[in-house]
Amino acid sequence: MSEKITKEMSIIEIVQKYPEALPVFAKYGLGCIGCAAARFENLEAGAKVHGVDPEQMVAEINELIQ
Repeated sequence: MSEKITKEMSIIEIVQKYPEALPVFAKYGLGCIGCAAARFENLEAGAKVHGVDPEQMVAEINELIQ
């Protein structure tokens, strides 16, 4: 079983470990995976900047990677 992701994990860490999570990021408008912010910004901060509930994103990604 995969390790669960958390909202404290960096966006780039999540995408590197679980590339299958990319469609979830795209669904919520977080398409700047290659931008500088993705390297240091965690999922919670990125989601909030885009007006998205980070808990919802975490739940969807964890369901996807199970």
